Amino acid sequence: MQSGTVDQKLTQLVERLKTTFGAQLISVILYGSAATDDWNQDRSDVNILCVLNRLTPAELRRAEPVLRWWREARNPPPLLLTEEEVQTSTDCFPMEFRDMQQYRRVLHGADVIRDLAVDNKFYRAQVEHELRAKQLRLRQHAAEVLSDPARLSRLLSDSISTFCVLGRHALILHGQPAHWKKREIVAGLRQTTGHSFDAFNEILSLRTANKPAAGPESVLLLERYLEDVAALVRFVDGLAS
Repeated sequence: MQSGTVDQKLTQLVERLKTTFGAQLISVILYGSAATDDWNQDRSDVNILCVLNRLTPAELRRAEPVLRWWREARNPPPLLLTEEEVQTSTDCFPMEFRDMQQYRRVLHGADVIRDLAVDNKFYRAQVEHELRAKQLRLRQHAAEVLSDPARLSRLLSDSISTFCVLGRHALILHGQPAHWKKREIVAGLRQTTGHSFDAFNEILSLRTANKPAAGPESVLLLERYLEDVAALVRFVDGLAS
């Protein structure tokens, strides 16, 4: 869970939004890792959903000072949606709304997420699309830094969280519990698929220790990592919609 400093910032954010929008502000929801016990102050984002009764250029103009203040505190910009958009966007953003349903904290107003229905057909399609896109991107970036062990090691460390997130969604689609902690996700994938995912675990260990893979070992680790990612792709590809 987030630190007291972040709690104070969240309180300030809500107060600024309430002052800016008054009755137009339907809901403010914290979601993602900051709403779980896997939040890391140095690595995790503080993700916010802000729901208004309407969103026109006038609302955006009024929101600018609040959003600038929030961004200058090194936070990602809040998602700005109308209540109608929340109700009609689950087919476009099924992963995001599933995350919100599993892990969220209502900071103000109504819980607009609780009763949303997410169609597994759209959900599985997004998981596979995101996974294959990240697989391609990993290959592209790896090809650019193979001769630089430090940059390659950093690529592995920076990308592992994304593949763990996608692995969690794959497990949810398979009917498994929605673990958030990365080690638990990898253990679930190992148990469900029969693939070891040892490279995932090794990269997580290096990331936790803030220790880069040494020299030629980074290339060997990449090879095993790509095998793990391919196994995850095959698993999702085989899931029924």
